[in-house]
Amino acid sequence: MTPDHASELTARVCGLAPVIPVLVIDDAASAADLARALVAGGLPALEVTLRTPAALEAIREMSQVEGGVVGAGTLLTEKDVEAAKEAGANFGVSPGFTRRLLDAAEANDLPMLPGAATPSEAMYLFQRGYRIQKFFPAEANGGVPVLKAWGAPIPQVRFCPTGGVSLQNAPTYLALSNVACVGGSWVAPAALVRSGDWAGVARLAAEAASLPRASS
Repeated sequence: MTPDHASELTARVCGLAPVIPVLVIDDAASAADLARALVAGGLPALEVTLRTPAALEAIREMSQVEGGVVGAGTLLTEKDVEAAKEAGANFGVSPGFTRRLLDAAEANDLPMLPGAATPSEAMYLFQRGYRIQKFFPAEANGGVPVLKAWGAPIPQVRFCPTGGVSLQNAPTYLALSNVACVGGSWVAPAALVRSGDWAGVARLAAEAASLPRASS
């Protein structure tokens, strides 16, 4: 897979909804129910972070849910890419990037949303062919003012800001023309997941799915 093709596919993923839920799953037994609730609420693109032992099994379970497009987040190594692909991930997300990580994603045909935190990183990824990038950690790196400033000299790149994004500040990110979508964990709070309140998760998802954005 070429970076250009990867960017086409990640652009489609980002276009599915204004918010990609960022999910830390401790119990894979609830993964399918969680995915169904989020999809029912209007958020079909789901990022399962590889931060728990249950993550890969959760991806396997969620990838069977009709209408869901499941990605693996927190990809750090070539082995992470291979494991995510084997588990059924449709795309990958990384907090940053290395050449070896990008090489592995391209070799394994896993569309990648690589992270950038500086203009130089965004420029390197753009030159390699990645026109859709993750901006992380968004709030800690200056948030909306920084992305707005990047929009003038690097208009060819669109971003998915993640890290500190909430229901309250998501609309200001989504109003930027260089923001394709945002990533956030607020749509699946641990308390609702632990209690199995899937109707509550679906309501939060529907609220997030209704957020307007400048670009789609």
